Amino acid sequence: MVCPGCDQNCVEKCARKTRKVIDAGADRISAGPAVSEVAADIAGLIDHTLLKPEASRADIRKLCYEAVRFSFASVCINPWYVPLAAELVRGSPVKVCTVAGFPLGATLPQVKIYEAEEAIKLGAQEIDMVINIGALKSGQDDVVELDIRGVVEASHRGGAITKVILETVLLTLEEKVRACVASKNAGADFVKTSTGFGPAGATAEDVALMRAVVGKDVGVKAAGGIRSLEDLKNMVSAGATRIGASASVRILEQARGVSAN
Repeated sequence: MVCPGCDQNCVEKCARKTRKVIDAGADRISAGPAVSEVAADIAGLIDHTLLKPEASRADIRKLCYEAVRFSFASVCINPWYVPLAAELVRGSPVKVCTVAGFPLGATLPQVKIYEAEEAIKLGAQEIDMVINIGALKSGQDDVVELDIRGVVEASHRGGAITKVILETVLLTLEEKVRACVASKNAGADFVKTSTGFGPAGATAEDVALMRAVVGKDVGVKAAGGIRSLEDLKNMVSAGATRIGASASVRILEQARGVSAN
């Protein structure tokens, strides 16, 4: 799907532009300095992620150093580390992304709103929230939509964007569609496949379905189990415009034709 008057320059939400970036990289893997340009474009699609509960301050420092060095889209970290991450990436284009209602999505709507508001005050610019999965499975789509809307509105008031995590591995096809509809109706900026804490992560089939449901005006983030350049290409080809990965540096090294250590 192409937006009216599309100039194909919007990587943020335009799957067509994103595919062009990846295609260029595939064609130019050994093209000297040009490879670095393509790798940089790929880096701009990636949320460099560390959400493990055991992550230390040293781990977060390393993550932020890598994000600034390689110009990843954001660092995605737990709320406790938002102030540290904001300090470490200050002055760079790298954004601070954090989570709300994570990883189960079963907290009260007011708690998710509070998490988002406080994180934004501390320096977060992107909020990845988890839907109320139990409410969705109970047929309470209105509850799901209101839950999402609360975080979206809080985020937008603070100048941040919201990505809505569906945890697709736990959902039927019909539930995935309904979750996407609720997210779009609530004003979400992105829908996202997975927390990375479920039994499985992103699939190209789920990304394609999500893209088909939300259309051209909402981004699609693939996350969970994306560990190689080939994985990234598959997700982008399916319609993803943002990638969540902890193996980001390895992916970038593969794009540059350099063996990861």
